[in-house]
Amino acid sequence: MSALPARADAVVIGGGVIGTSAAYHLAEAGVDTVLLERGSLGGGASAHTAGMVRTYFPGDPRTGHLAVRSLNAYHDFARHTAAPLALKRLGFLVLFTDAQQIADFEAGHQAQRAAGVHVDLISAREAAAVNPLVNECAVLAAAWSPEAYHVDGLDIVRGYAAAARNHGARLFTHTPVTRIDDDNTVHTPQGAVTADSIVCTAGPWSGEVASLASVDLPMTPHAIEMLFTDVPPSPQRELPMTMHAASGLRIRSWKDRILLAMGAPKAGESREDWLGRVAGHLGSLFPALDGIGLHRAWTGDFDASPNNTAFIGEHPTRRFLYAAGFTGAGLCQAPAAGEKLRDLLIAK
Repeated sequence: MSALPARADAVVIGGGVIGTSAAYHLAEAGVDTVLLERGSLGGGASAHTAGMVRTYFPGDPRTGHLAVRSLNAYHDFARHTAAPLALKRLGFLVLFTDAQQIADFEAGHQAQRAAGVHVDLISAREAAAVNPLVNECAVLAAAWSPEAYHVDGLDIVRGYAAAARNHGARLFTHTPVTRIDDDNTVHTPQGAVTADSIVCTAGPWSGEVASLASVDLPMTPHAIEMLFTDVPPSPQRELPMTMHAASGLRIRSWKDRILLAMGAPKAGESREDWLGRVAGHLGSLFPALDGIGLHRAWTGDFDASPNNTAFIGEHPTRRFLYAAGFTGAGLCQAPAAGEKLRDLLIAK
């Protein structure tokens, strides 16, 4: 591994999908950029998601706007990075089991459309046609957004990383940040580099990194456990990502199984009780999966802001920028986040 340079225009801390996007967009704009990753590129939350990019976020058209902008960038990814993405359209279905959920959807529909999000209200019968596992009798209506795609998050990380290097960025893995001085000197076990600007994109560790620079970033890590089902008894066609609005239960096809998530056990709740809640919703909404075996796929933390809307901004008194709090939706917003960080830094 080459030695850290003494200086850089920008030091990006964190080498996941947001950090590599930031490094690419900065380097492509002519900013002398160094990226520091404490492990391997994409080794954190970027590698442990459901592998979906979507534009519809219920009740959150601001995130939808960033996701629309990002999806457009993914469709044009190969032209900018020479790394084509294997985007596979699956769609995103949100099941409504309460009249208030339908009213909330209708109240926010115009704002979603204004953000460029393609989403419509469909009947329970139409929902069951989109996803044959859906129990039509348990659902009142659903939101259907066709603009949702399966993608490998590591393909995005690798594409951005290679393109960043091609534009002169220097990326260092297994290089954790241990201290940040007031003059923006960033210390690591491999040496130190002084930056005109620091860009924090460290996912669940963003709050810790910010605190090293005496910056308060109010992060609230969000625990999640993803599960695999046993192989269903009957072969299933590839399913859209489907979410239950009330419980947050999400399912999608994953090879010959079903991948699902519904947060993690609450404080004081045993894992067995939580699995019971998951199984109860699963059997009610998708009867063909009633009683199916559930197995841990991955457990960890996602970075989250208090209101689950990402922080993208800059500190008012020092050259410290940040993009964090994506709550597992970093893949959906990474291109736009990198562009916004670039624009903030260049405008300084």
